[in-house]
Amino acid sequence: MPEQTAILPRPELLDDATGHGGECIVIVFDNDYNTWDQVVGILQKATACSLEEANMETWEVHNLGRSIVHHGPRAECDRAAAIIATIGIKVVVDEL
Repeated sequence: MPEQTAILPRPELLDDATGHGGECIVIVFDNDYNTWDQVVGILQKATACSLEEANMETWEVHNLGRSIVHHGPRAECDRAAAIIATIGIKVVVDEL
């Protein structure tokens, strides 16, 4: 049986009031209708990433079915996800 790795929250990211991390991730999922260039463009617009990073993330979306394209505070991730969703891509914001 393979070993499983537990991912524990980093103490410096915990919100003192709730004990939960304020950090989130944005996950983008593959679909059959957006073009490569559309995905690259929206990732750059939503996350201010480089062309190289947007291409790598788009490759992951296309070949692996999904990619974590951004991480940060909840509000920042919600904003990025809303921009990405404007072209019809399934996108989810999840807590770390």
